[in-house]
Amino acid sequence: MGISIITSTYNERENVGRLIASIRRVMEGREHEVIVVDDTSPDGTVEVARSLADVAIAKIREGQSKALAMGIKAARFPTIVTIDADLENDPEQIPLLLDGLKRFDVVVASRDRLPRFSERIFAFVIGKRLGVHDVLSNFRAFSKAVAESIRFGDTETYGAEFLIKAWKAGYRIGEIRVELRRRKKPRLGNTITANAKILLALAKSVAIFLSTL
Repeated sequence: MGISIITSTYNERENVGRLIASIRRVMEGREHEVIVVDDTSPDGTVEVARSLADVAIAKIREGQSKALAMGIKAARFPTIVTIDADLENDPEQIPLLLDGLKRFDVVVASRDRLPRFSERIFAFVIGKRLGVHDVLSNFRAFSKAVAESIRFGDTETYGAEFLIKAWKAGYRIGEIRVELRRRKKPRLGNTITANAKILLALAKSVAIFLSTL
């Protein structure tokens, strides 16, 4: 059973090659593909991805959720792993995520510490209901069938929409805990900008949660 490993990128030229090399090492001996969906990075990320990944897709900038949805659609294997391209997620944890699929339909690699207060609020408001500490972690494993059975990516909630809809559909959601790895470059901007974006995503997520009760 092959594994499709998907990442979305924006200005990750320096990181995408290292990420793919790490994935190849971890997945050696297992049938897999690496899919990169790039949001039209001006730094030439997609050119690097095309030389190293199995599939590299360039699209207009619409955010992470739509990029991952596009990658899932392009995947040719039944099992999906999504991973951030900025090297915060450790590919060495991929086998643990895959092992979790023996008991759960969706497995999340939750950071052991949530550095932003907005992320901790997210965990309290949404995470407790889903049974997931780190709702905003996009380091996950699930089947392509699960992803195709729920519609997601209409709004940017940094992964929360997917988990909410999967939980509402009755899928079993589990997690593994992983050590927090600091990003060199914050994906959501400085502290004020990042917290504002996350709180907006929380408001959208609450609306999604209530709309599907």
